[in-house]
Amino acid sequence: MNNHSIIFIGLDTNKTFTQLAVLKDERGAKPESLGKINTNKSAFIKLARQLQSTYPKATLHFIYEAGPCGYWIYRLLTSLGHCCYIIAPSLIPKKPGDKVKTDKRDAAKLSKLFKAEELTTIDVPEAKDKAIRDLPRARETAMNDLKNAKFQLTGLFLRNNIKCDVKDNWSNQHLRWLTELVLPHTSQQIVLQEMIQTITERTKRVARLVNELEHQVKQWRYYPLVKAIQAVRGVRMLVAVGTIAELGDLRRFDHPRKLMAYLGLVPSEHSSGDKRKLGKITKCGRPCNRFCYRVQVKD
Repeated sequence: MNNHSIIFIGLDTNKTFTQLAVLKDERGAKPESLGKINTNKSAFIKLARQLQSTYPKATLHFIYEAGPCGYWIYRLLTSLGHCCYIIAPSLIPKKPGDKVKTDKRDAAKLSKLFKAEELTTIDVPEAKDKAIRDLPRARETAMNDLKNAKFQLTGLFLRNNIKCDVKDNWSNQHLRWLTELVLPHTSQQIVLQEMIQTITERTKRVARLVNELEHQVKQWRYYPLVKAIQAVRGVRMLVAVGTIAELGDLRRFDHPRKLMAYLGLVPSEHSSGDKRKLGKITKCGRPCNRFCYRVQVKD
C-alpha cells in the first residue's frame, strides 16, 4: 500500500551525485535506500516524477544539508510544487560513539531525524537577495587579497632593512616612492615590481566591486532598510549593505534574542544541576554580521 500522507526523502548531495533515502510516515518505519542519481536538474525532475507516481496521494518532503552547491535544488523542487527543506549542518545531532560516516547513512539519517523533528532548517533567500549578497562577499575577499599583498611587500622591506620616510602609507606620495625605489639586486627589483603591480590591480578590483555594489543596491528591495540603518553612527553604505545582505528579512526573527543568537552574540553556557557556567559569546555565523553591533556598542 502506498497511501501514506507524507514521504520523507533524505538527500546527501555533492557536486557529482546525490544519495537518496526514503522514509514513510508510519510508526516503526525505517529509511529505505533508493541508490543515487546525478546532481543535475533533469535527474531531480525525473526523481520527483517517479516518487509522485509511486506515492500519488502523499506529500513529498525533500531534506538536504546546506553546502557549497547552493540553493538551486531547493528552488527546483519547490517550483515543481514539492516541499523542500535545507538543514543547518552544524545543528544536526551526532552520536559520540558513531564513527562510521557514509553517504547512504547520511541520507537515511536526514530523513529519520527530520521525521522526528530533530533538525533545524535554514532560511533560504530569494535569488535576487542571494545575488546581491555575493557582491559584499566578493568585495570582502578582494580586500583580504589586497591586504595580503601589502603584507608581502612590507615583509620584503623588513627583510632588506628598507624604511620609508612617507608617513601616510599607500597614499599617492607613498606609491610614487615605491615606483622610484631601486633595490641593489635585479631579482629583488623584479619581485618589487610584481608586488607593486599586484597591489595596483587588486586596488582597482576593490574599486570596481564597490562601484558595482553602490549601483546594484539602489535597485534592491531592501535599499530603504540599507539607508535606514546608516543612521547608526559609524555605519556607512558598505557596512549597511553587507549586514542586510547577510541577515535578509529581519521579520523572521520574532524576538531580539533570536537575532542575537543568529549573530553569535549570546554567551555560551554549560550548566548542570545547581551550577550555571556562562562562557564567551558563541560567534556563530559570519564575522561581518557582528560588525554593525560592535560599532554601535563602541559608540
